[in-house]
Amino acid sequence: MACHAQPIEAAQFNPKAAIPYGCAIEHIYKAMSDYLRFLEFINMELHRQRISRLESMLMPANFSSIVGEFMCMAIPRYCPNLTRNQYHNGHPDLIPAGIYPDNTAQHAHEGIEIKASRYLRGWQGHNPENIWLMVFVFDSNRPADSQQGLSPKPFRFVSVLGAQLTEADWSFAGRSAQSRRTITASVTGSGYDKLVANWIYQA
Repeated sequence: MACHAQPIEAAQFNPKAAIPYGCAIEHIYKAMSDYLRFLEFINMELHRQRISRLESMLMPANFSSIVGEFMCMAIPRYCPNLTRNQYHNGHPDLIPAGIYPDNTAQHAHEGIEIKASRYLRGWQGHNPENIWLMVFVFDSNRPADSQQGLSPKPFRFVSVLGAQLTEADWSFAGRSAQSRRTITASVTGSGYDKLVANWIYQA
């Protein structure tokens, strides 16, 4: 049963949510539905092969990355005004179609940055940015759950939030010379409030 992702309810989208570049609620709904079908297809086959489900196999950060990367691929399928940034590790993830040469920009001021996370707040990026941020919050198992006696559960999207953030909405965290931790910036309370105020989906 845990292989069957929890369906998305159209009534749980916010019709008043403001999303730029002509991206509509319908586009987000279809992209999320595509991901659920993708994950269910993969997990059902893994189950038939007696292999752990994807979310129970991969490191949590790797699985979150897959969710985010899929959204970056799927949203432009339905929103013709946006395209995936073709620059390797370019910023932001989605940029306006046809604005930048070959839809490639190392660092653009226009577009939407996509993040996926199991956490309800405290989302991180690599740098404080003036950017429109869209966060897909989800709930799923982790590899350590079986060792902790936690039961298998279906993947589900918890919420989708989006807003225009400024550098002031991020808290930069450096690192010591001895640390190997990736340098990050976290969304602060002001950024969180902006995102929650313009919620797009809430299960």
